[in-house]
Amino acid sequence: MPLRLPDKLPAIDILARENIFVIDETRGHSQQIRPLNIVILNLMPLKITTETDLVRLLSNNPLHIELTFMKLKSHTSKNTPIEHMQMFYKDFDKLREQKFDGMIITGAPVEQMEFEEVNYWDEIKDIFSWARTHVTSTLYICWAAQAGLYYHYNIPKYPLKKKMFGIFEQHAVRKEAYPIFRGFDDTFDMPHSRHTELHREDIINCPDITLLAESEESGVSIVMAREGREFYITGHMEYNPETLDTEYKRDLGKRSDVDMPKNYYIDDDPAKGPKVTWRAHANLLFSNWINYYVYQTTPYDITQIK
Repeated sequence: MPLRLPDKLPAIDILARENIFVIDETRGHSQQIRPLNIVILNLMPLKITTETDLVRLLSNNPLHIELTFMKLKSHTSKNTPIEHMQMFYKDFDKLREQKFDGMIITGAPVEQMEFEEVNYWDEIKDIFSWARTHVTSTLYICWAAQAGLYYHYNIPKYPLKKKMFGIFEQHAVRKEAYPIFRGFDDTFDMPHSRHTELHREDIINCPDITLLAESEESGVSIVMAREGREFYITGHMEYNPETLDTEYKRDLGKRSDVDMPKNYYIDDDPAKGPKVTWRAHANLLFSNWINYYVYQTTPYDITQIK
């Protein structure tokens, strides 16, 4: 089944060139089917890039999905045209009375600040609380994962001596017990780009959350809560092949702490481009989340979500 997107969203043309089947809202309304309603709170600066990355992954499943893009009223994006925001994004205040089958909350470039210092922290807390009664399952990514665990479970984040930057091998804990890992290999790769981390001891000592995956080098990577109604992912499985390269070249020469992303370039040579090792598992992760924790769990009458 196709992914239903707002008319004229840039991702439609980009993904059509990749032979990914999506339809616009006008055509979608002519199809008699109850789609899964997924809302995305996109906190990343380059919103069009993040939209496209997430749409690419969500489209790789047989279910009919309708996307809504949420924005914060307390924060104005400086890196995305205002016309794009006005056309495709809705303030949280305009969506708070609705219910959604699933939600994705992205990372944000504020991880080196204390949570309470972030100028939209009060609104984010409101959204985190709202999601628990208005969304069947929520996927928190990178900074959102750290912020969500801090808000819901008082799990702190810790500064790293050096940026965690590159592709790192992950090991799933008892992967056979959790449908989110259905079809996974014993290990899988995950992109990371962050200056802070979670500590394993804090996670395993909290009885309300479950450590699902970790890495000897990059640490905690996936945490689950409320039997799959919340997933916290510290890395970026949604990243496209060029994202880390773009970030590396952007910062090279501008900062003194910029290292080449680990395990990313072929033969550690930027001129040879990236070796893509995470995309298959990224597609599995998102497909399994949609199938086992959204589609098979959400009520047919979306108003019954609680």
